[in-house]
This record gives sequence, structure tokens and C-alpha cells, in this order.
Amino acid sequence: MIVTDFNGTALQEGDSVKVYKDLKVKGAGITLKRVPVIKNIRLTNDPSEIGCKIKKTVIILRTEFVQKT
Repeated sequence: MIVTDFNGTALQEGDSVKVYKDLKVKGAGITLKRVPVIKNIRLTNDPSEIGCKIKKTVIILRTEFVQKT
């Protein structure tokens, strides 16, 4: 299974990504801004989603909104 970011770059377990647009996270009450780098991502069973930890909250992000750094 190959997981790619919005540019088509392959993502692997432990990579760092950044969000390329502001996102409101449902249920967590936070808004992800463009600038922060999200480190140490985890791959899920779904190739269009990745798991990560932001502000001590574990969330699932769609790969269409992230870019590998």
C-alpha cells in the first residue's frame, strides 16, 4: 500500500508533514494552521489517512491536506 501526500510524494512511517491550509478539527476544538510541522506520523489501514499527535491529541488527517517536508 502506497500512501501519498497531495503532491504525490510517498509518505512513510515517522515522516514529518505540514498542513498546507487551515483546518478545523472536529471534536478536538482546535484549528490547525499552515505553518507548524507535524512530526512522526503513523500510517493507518486506509491509504488516504495518516495518524498524528498534535497538542497531546491524537488525530487522523486526510493525506489530501498534508505535504511532506
